[in-house]
Amino acid sequence: QVQLVESGGGSVQAGGSLKLSCVADGYTYTNYCMGWFHQPPGKERVGVAAIDGEGITSYVDSVKGRFTISRDIDKNILYLQMNNLKPEDTGMYYCAAPVRDIGSRFWCLVRTEYTYWGQGTQVTVSS
Repeated sequence: QVQLVESGGGSVQAGGSLKLSCVADGYTYTNYCMGWFHQPPGKERVGVAAIDGEGITSYVDSVKGRFTISRDIDKNILYLQMNNLKPEDTGMYYCAAPVRDIGSRFWCLVRTEYTYWGQGTQVTVSS
């Protein structure tokens, strides 16, 4: 019914860049937040970037100034531009979408607010 498919991951040297994409097939709640989540190996999944229905963005402190989230409403695609990558950015990246309005921009980075998840794309950053 709803399928999120991430792509764009890969292996890069520290300081390099990647751009992730998430195609949200069957998702119609275009006025709700969507987010990108990072799960390092052996650690919990945490929100790194989110964008609300008005295009307002939120970022975790560790990626501010390096990552940029954007959304193509017409094509139903979510993007994450990742610049100046660091080894600690290594891990799986997942896109996520809710089934209801999260209500506050602050909560768009909270994992438990989301219902739909992609299968993830792997990012590896070497020193």
